[in-house]
This record gives sequence, structure tokens and C-alpha cells, in this order.
Amino acid sequence: MIMAWKEAGVAWVGAALAIGVLGGLDLGLRQALLMAPFGASCVLLFSLPQSPLAQPRNLVGGHLLTACVGLALQALPLPPEVQMALAVGLGIGLMQGLGLIHPPAGANPLLVLMTGQSWPFLWQTVLPGALLLWLLSRSYQRARQWKISREV
Repeated sequence: MIMAWKEAGVAWVGAALAIGVLGGLDLGLRQALLMAPFGASCVLLFSLPQSPLAQPRNLVGGHLLTACVGLALQALPLPPEVQMALAVGLGIGLMQGLGLIHPPAGANPLLVLMTGQSWPFLWQTVLPGALLLWLLSRSYQRARQWKISREV
């Protein structure tokens, strides 16, 4: 029981630090590097870092792919509800077919379509944010391993 709470605390601190850094960079750079699906990505990166769903290929690839799907389907002359349904379904299908499943990325088409994002969103927010999130999670995990190895 105590070990479960220790791991929960480790995940909490790691996720809080990562989101705090991205948010701080948002303010300092005046450039959005933070988006809501990254909060869900932190669940995988800090609670289940060994999961295939938390690997860099899935994290970055899943977020980029589904954001692209949302941006592409935005151009179709369809009602917003139909665009959203098609974009989420297609995003999930493509993630699965390409081996890039990252569940939090399933929200990206909704985010893109509901906020009217444009293509620069990919390289201004999605890509740098996902890469930084991965870098922060890896750094945090390495620091934990280093601390554990020093204790032994």
C-alpha cells in the first residue's frame, strides 16, 4: 500500500513539473506549447512510462497524426459534428494502423476543430510540446533511476 502511494507521488510530482515547465515556457516565449491532451499524456508518461503507449514514437507520432487529421478534415464542407466524428474515428484508425497508438492524442481532432486551429499549430504547439514533454519525462525518469542507484 505504501509503495503504491510512493509511486503515485512520484507520478504526481513528475506530471506537475512537466506541465509547469510547458506552462512557464508558454508565458516566457509567448507561444503555446501546452494543450489539454498533454495532461492526459502525462498519465502515461509518469504513471506507466514502460507502456508501449508512452513511448516517444507513439507520443509524438500520435499527437502529430491526429492533429493533422483534424486540420485536414476541417477543410471539408461538412457540419462541425460530422467533421469531429470523422476526424476522431479516422485519427484512431490511423494511429492503430500505423502502430502509433497514444490514447490522449484521440482528443486532438476535437481540439483542432473546436478551436479553429490552422496548420502552424502543428509545428508551433503540437511538435515542440510533445518533444519537450517526452524530454521532461525521460529526464525525470533518469533522475529517479540515478537517485535509486545511489541509494543502493
